[in-house]
Amino acid sequence: MPHHTYHRSHRSGWLRAAVMGANDGIVSTASLIIGVAAAHAAHADIILAGAAGLVAGAMSMAAGEYVSVSSQSDTEKADLELERTAIDENFEYEQNELAEIYEERGLDPDLARQVAEQLMDHDSLGAHARDELGIIDRIRARPTQAALSSAATFTLGAALPLLTAWFVPVTQVIFAVAVLTVIFLAVLGGLAARAGGAPIGTGIIRVTFWGVLAMALTALVGMLFGVSA
Repeated sequence: MPHHTYHRSHRSGWLRAAVMGANDGIVSTASLIIGVAAAHAAHADIILAGAAGLVAGAMSMAAGEYVSVSSQSDTEKADLELERTAIDENFEYEQNELAEIYEERGLDPDLARQVAEQLMDHDSLGAHARDELGIIDRIRARPTQAALSSAATFTLGAALPLLTAWFVPVTQVIFAVAVLTVIFLAVLGGLAARAGGAPIGTGIIRVTFWGVLAMALTALVGMLFGVSA
């Protein structure tokens, strides 16, 4: 039977943005809620702080991802334009350059030359983009996709600790949000690792560790300000 290997590298762009958005949503909102609750704030103030953090965080994630990925996209476009000009002005030199790349990867000179010639005849810019510049279409920078993924997943992630704080009594907010946030982060880490083909245990540990650390530090800050108040 024919064997088909299922690769996951095409997911790298949106998966990174989605995981980062969800993780930031959970951690930042949970930490904010716990910090405010540790300062002995009223239940309504805790919810208000969490809701404000959700909206601000989602917009910040969207803007940050769009700007950073747009910069990457601009660089890719500039490199492609330079390569297009180089091919137009000195086709033979660029073909030799491509052949040398294939030789370095293990092809004998004659075969490397034949491969370079055929690829240049088929799609000269595409061949150089892929093999010289390392720009592959399926993982190219897509600013809008990254921004929307980050904002949406941040909102979903932030909604989890916010809803938890909404439905539990104020005296139980810190404990409930902390425990459920660890569970949420563990699930997120496991799902992200599975989607990316990485070890699930490693994904869970690295996500929950930083989440617990963030919540502990903000709880400390909240207690210090609460006592001083």
